[in-house]
Amino acid sequence: MAALIGNPLIKALIVLFLVSVATATGDAPFIVAHKKASLNRLKSGAERISVSIDIYNQGFSTAYDVSLVDDSWPQDAFDFVSGNTSQSWERLDAGGLLSHSFELEAKRQGMFYGAPAVITFRIPTKAALQEAYSTPILPLDVLAERPPEKKFEWRLLAKYGSQISVISIVVLFIYLIVTPSKSSGAKASKKR
Repeated sequence: MAALIGNPLIKALIVLFLVSVATATGDAPFIVAHKKASLNRLKSGAERISVSIDIYNQGFSTAYDVSLVDDSWPQDAFDFVSGNTSQSWERLDAGGLLSHSFELEAKRQGMFYGAPAVITFRIPTKAALQEAYSTPILPLDVLAERPPEKKFEWRLLAKYGSQISVISIVVLFIYLIVTPSKSSGAKASKKR
């Protein structure tokens, strides 16, 4: 047991556990934000980006004057279709969730690397505004040349469907003949 506690890895895990317990028992909001973006190709050749940001309060008290700003979308590369990149709320209760979404349309082709959104909030016990960051998005390949998706080939089904069905019926018939059934095995044991 003494050798186990003397291990530096075990000591580090114990310290990490104690620090997490100490911060978890604190009476403060703990803001976690998740930013997601998805590309939607339109028939006209344009591409829209749908962005959603979810803000969670994992702490034990309410956060007040919560505001979200996401200025990582340059105006020379994107046009706003709906929504805006900033939003404010009066409060976020402990264990609560706030969501914000907006939609953009791409103006030019290329890779886009989005920065995290900034969330500011106020805690009644502290005078200074607190700041949290969302997760960054994965790189987006905007207006990229994508090969057409491979659709199910109905031509092949029409051409070879009858042969496939005949072969599968023959295989099923052979399988039923070769494998003994449980009921015939039970009858044979009763006759003995």
